[in-house]
Amino acid sequence: MEAIIEQLKSCKDVDCSIVLLNSYIDTPAVTKAIEFTLKKHEGQLRKSGEAYAIHPILVSTIVAHLGGDEDMVVAGLLHDVVEDTCCNIEDVTKEFNPEVATLVEGLTKIMEIRDVELVPSTSNEKLISSALTFRKMLLASISDVRVLVIKLCDRLHNMLTLSALAPAKQKRISEETMVVYAPIAHRLGISSIKNYLEDLSFCYILPGEYKKIDDYINDHKQQLQLRLNHFISKTKNLMLKDGFSENDFEIEKRVKHYYSIYLKMQRKGISIEEILDLLAIRIIVQKPIDCYRALGIIHQNFNPLISRFKDYIAIPKENGYQTIHTTVFDNKYIIESQIRTFDMHKTAEYGVAAHWKYKSGGLNPKLEWLNDLKSQNDEIENIEEFYEIAKDNLYSEDIAVFSPKGDIFTLPRGATVLDFAYEVHTEVGIYAKEAFVNKQKVPLLTELKNGDIIRIITSGEPKYRCSWVNSVKTGKARNAIASNCRAKIKEINHKIAIDILVSVFNVREQKLLRWLKKENLDAKVYKTAIDSIYLQDVVNALKKYPMSDKVLFPLLKIDRYKIKKQKFDNIVIYSHQNISNVLFDYCCHPKRGDDILGFKKGNDVTVHHKFCERAATLMEQKEQMVFVKWTKEAPDRFKLIVSLENKRGSLATFLQYLAKMQVNLITIELGKSEEGHADYFEMIIELPDKDMNSARDKLKSRYRVIEFVSVNDVYKK
Repeated sequence: MEAIIEQLKSCKDVDCSIVLLNSYIDTPAVTKAIEFTLKKHEGQLRKSGEAYAIHPILVSTIVAHLGGDEDMVVAGLLHDVVEDTCCNIEDVTKEFNPEVATLVEGLTKIMEIRDVELVPSTSNEKLISSALTFRKMLLASISDVRVLVIKLCDRLHNMLTLSALAPAKQKRISEETMVVYAPIAHRLGISSIKNYLEDLSFCYILPGEYKKIDDYINDHKQQLQLRLNHFISKTKNLMLKDGFSENDFEIEKRVKHYYSIYLKMQRKGISIEEILDLLAIRIIVQKPIDCYRALGIIHQNFNPLISRFKDYIAIPKENGYQTIHTTVFDNKYIIESQIRTFDMHKTAEYGVAAHWKYKSGGLNPKLEWLNDLKSQNDEIENIEEFYEIAKDNLYSEDIAVFSPKGDIFTLPRGATVLDFAYEVHTEVGIYAKEAFVNKQKVPLLTELKNGDIIRIITSGEPKYRCSWVNSVKTGKARNAIASNCRAKIKEINHKIAIDILVSVFNVREQKLLRWLKKENLDAKVYKTAIDSIYLQDVVNALKKYPMSDKVLFPLLKIDRYKIKKQKFDNIVIYSHQNISNVLFDYCCHPKRGDDILGFKKGNDVTVHHKFCERAATLMEQKEQMVFVKWTKEAPDRFKLIVSLENKRGSLATFLQYLAKMQVNLITIELGKSEEGHADYFEMIIELPDKDMNSARDKLKSRYRVIEFVSVNDVYKK
């Protein structure tokens, strides 16, 4: 790839560009497309002052270098004509063929979406704008992966010529490239393009950091090259001595690309001198068995860092990447060795594009992730949510784990057992009850490691685990949990709404349902459980039915259905009856912001979490329900530091005492011990009422309170 990049940089006129393209492909259709492009872009100039037509010709050159077929090359030549000239898709179809027109249309959709004023880098809109471009680009291109490949070539050439733009646009386009295009190149396995996109973007986004790395590499270039040459020479002699002939293998050398160096320095908090795989050689052999022969030679003659060994031949990455990675010591220096076959090398460099370039039957690019993203999008309304899912799916280090039958599953590093369950099947994730990793029972949120064998035990009932949505790693698991919770909440809200209305009107459920149907309220009745204004509107619409019954004093019944707002500390009740007290049951302990429901018994209301199993039982038993919600204003929070005796059970007893006081514990931290006799605990709490003095007195009567102050105002006593 380096050679063609240098050629692209040196091409400054149309004739040079055409010669370079024709060195890869020279057919009547391509010649016709070149003439068509020159005619349509005649008189147009780029910011650099060069003829605009140079850009599409060189983009097609990159497409041809990657092995794109004739239709892809022609589409690359025409990718800007619909957007920037008087030409339309019908003209393209007429002049060329429907296949080319389809590719050009896909590229034009991406350009139309992106062709808006670039948001400044300092704007808060940056994430949303990038995510929106990302989302729509994927969806516009999802029907044909070739559109993505052409678009990556287009973006690569744009990045190579970015110096002609203003600094603000350089940075904005580079950020978009880093967030949107480089991850796609990574997922498609086209490392040759991914690395260039990352390094070019890095140069504009963080020029200071880029320069530091560049200076270090240039200052140490001679030393680094000598070190690599010495290691290559030793390795080559060892392989020849062990039976390889000179025609059986090649050895390449490389220095880690700049953005990858920067990421590792940031992630591990180390200097560039401490990066273990800064230097690497690549041994390329004929057959897979030769990879393991070469590995044996390396490990027999150099001390390996076993923790750095990875076999992606036995367990390929999801994008088809296959290589053995091992890191070894060589005279105090540490050098990485990558070992692969020539076919594996083509796949690693060209990814999905190698499918066309080398027509080798063994290549089978996995593109299910595109379909996963498309199906997930149907359920997602929030753009930031989509961005997070797409980011996780597209750009993460992988681990390989196994089912008990030996099936391989690729997951991002940091994935949990529950992520694995959802990866097997959405139903397995929803019904997962318990799990075993390497035959040991573990919690479902246990983080997985490379090579783990996982067995999932399912139950007969779905487990929603809504509070776990941010604890799983994969977008697939997060989206499934969120989607199922939304559906379940809607179902629960429908039941709550019916129960509340049955309680208000004191009628049988079937009669109420008939009233709702007559008023066309049955489809949206669930809103009654979450919107107090809508509740009153529904009651007003239905109260004519019971009032039409024969009663002695009809006027006295008018106010029976007036919904009154009744406020209690953290909770607001909307009911036609008077409520005197609000209680929280022992079973679920809902926290502020959780979805809640309320059961009425006498003049008391007991609040539960909407996913509480006890609450579900009470609903089945048709316990009377009322509308409940949290107050808008958050309760006052207090910092409490208390000293507890250093003995078994003292903390548990203290927490039970807080629960009896109906104190809501937000956070707790253990402080230093006092000469081994007592422990200090610092916590943030919410009080059931605003009587801080009463709470302080109750606590001081039993415990040594060191500090008790309002978080909102540290001077408030």
